[in-house]
Amino acid sequence: MLKIAHRGAKAYEPENTLQAFQKALDLNSDGIELDVHLSADKHIIVIHDETIDRTTNGKGLVNDFSLAELKSFLIDEKYQIPTLNEVFDLVDKKCLINIELKGLETPSKVVTLIEEYISEKNWNYNHFIISSFDWNMLEETSILNPNIPIGVLTEENLDTALAFAETIKAKAIHPDFNLLNEENVKEIQEKGFLVLPWTVNSEEDIEKVKSYNVNGIISDNPDKI
Repeated sequence: MLKIAHRGAKAYEPENTLQAFQKALDLNSDGIELDVHLSADKHIIVIHDETIDRTTNGKGLVNDFSLAELKSFLIDEKYQIPTLNEVFDLVDKKCLINIELKGLETPSKVVTLIEEYISEKNWNYNHFIISSFDWNMLEETSILNPNIPIGVLTEENLDTALAFAETIKAKAIHPDFNLLNEENVKEIQEKGFLVLPWTVNSEEDIEKVKSYNVNGIISDNPDKI
């Protein structure tokens, strides 16, 4: 059962920072999950929200700032917002990287970067999975490069997600864990998909979800899985 650290080991370090991802590695996580937007000058920025308001000491839309400007804002008064390149270099094939596409134009940029690391740095497609609630972005990703594993995110309807996953030949379904039970997990797996639920944090919920025999769990505290 894969232990996937949500936005890094978010329970221990500020989310989506290099420190959180390093902590996830230190806790022997099998994967990390992160979110991406683009800067004004089209660099891939690792941040959850479309604004920098909640997580940094600045205010405004991620898309409105250049990379240099974004680097001038601090998380917890000490950490910089990372780029996806920086996260790849930190992880260096030590675990799976689940990239959640959030911002406009992220599919083509992320696909290009993945292809670059595969062709130039000896990574392979199994080091990555791309997920999104915006299924148009997943469709675009699958057209750009059908070899990149895709996870279909859903918090509402498993059947609809499953049907879409079949059309784009996805690798996994990433459901809100509250949608799951032993029967539907088995049904999804029998159709050939991994089940990677989010965000499972309490020990009680972790034990419940583990009893369904899911393929992995996305959690703020991966060491509890």
